[in-house]
Amino acid sequence: MKYIQPLIEAFEAADNSANAVPMKKYMKDHFEFYGIKSPQRREIFKNFLKQHGLPPIDELEEVVEALYDQPYRECHYAAIEIFQKFQKQFNPQHLALMEELTITHSWWDTVDVIAGHLVGPFFKKYPDLIPEHTERWINGDNFWLQRVAILYQLGYKQQTDAERLFRFARLRAGSKEFFIRKGIGWALRQYSYHNPEAVRQFVTDTPLHSLTKREALKGIIRKSI
Repeated sequence: MKYIQPLIEAFEAADNSANAVPMKKYMKDHFEFYGIKSPQRREIFKNFLKQHGLPPIDELEEVVEALYDQPYRECHYAAIEIFQKFQKQFNPQHLALMEELTITHSWWDTVDVIAGHLVGPFFKKYPDLIPEHTERWINGDNFWLQRVAILYQLGYKQQTDAERLFRFARLRAGSKEFFIRKGIGWALRQYSYHNPEAVRQFVTDTPLHSLTKREALKGIIRKSI
């Protein structure tokens, strides 16, 4: 796609195979990397936007998918960063693209950003869509979508729907999947900064994996020291 070509060329020019090897290893060899560390990658992306601006919103899906079709992880990060720039212009159709990104090239580094910085703001704008989609995700078979259902409220603070958070945590408390166990703990810890007693009581009353409990109570324990 013509719009993304200058960005890909800039990434290619910054290719660093010495960095790429450990970066790929850190991600369990799931993805290829140009080997561009985050500060340099962000600078390249910033310069790209200065020169080329954002695409028209009616081309957003095509741009994001074109970047996600690339084999390099830096391109996937850029796709999500471009998507984030359109938060104020999200419409209901954009949720399907967020779901597509969640289940494509899935790993924690992209899924967590999608949950907190795409799906979270989307549901703040369209709260009526929360039940239909989050219930489908949490009860479905894809654990990355389950993780998004658990994590999308990370930035909601006092606006967190505690009933939904706790219910989803109970539904998946018996999961053997590391990313679900840790995700539940993370979501509970985040909420504990605003309602520590509710989280403490939930952890006391609910059979949870030890990893989940440790993650959930970290903030409470740190504050008590």
